[in-house]
Amino acid sequence: MKSLLAAALALTLPTFAAAHDYTLGDLQIIHPRVFATAATAKSGGGYVTIANDGETDDALIDVRGDFPKVEVHESYEEDGIARMRHIEKLDLPAGNVVELAPGGYHVMFMGLSDPFEVGEEIPLTLVFEKAGEIDIVFMVEERTGDDAHGTHSE
Repeated sequence: MKSLLAAALALTLPTFAAAHDYTLGDLQIIHPRVFATAATAKSGGGYVTIANDGETDDALIDVRGDFPKVEVHESYEEDGIARMRHIEKLDLPAGNVVELAPGGYHVMFMGLSDPFEVGEEIPLTLVFEKAGEIDIVFMVEERTGDDAHGTHSE
């Protein structure tokens, strides 16, 4: 099972990604990152891959940081219009990988007073239903390729 997860992760992560990963029980928190934002941006998106290597389901139930508001959101389309909604609980099924990525689930940082700048480190606490809490750092990276579409930094 773990080798299957490792293979899946290898396919989902860019080969150039700087490794800064975390472990909390059976959860692997892989490559947390945000993209640099424009000077006038009031919000930004955070992205991370979470692998549940265990045999028990878990869920991401809260995110905390030094921002006016930080939440897990889901991007979706309704009647041809791109929208977002707050997600109270992001299920992490046992033996599966959940990707928070542009155009899908993501961490939404709201009320930014300063832009995110390349190289900056953004501390955040992830709270899981069963595994508990972990303090991690989201690295600010330059937006490249497909990541340049569907952003929160405009």
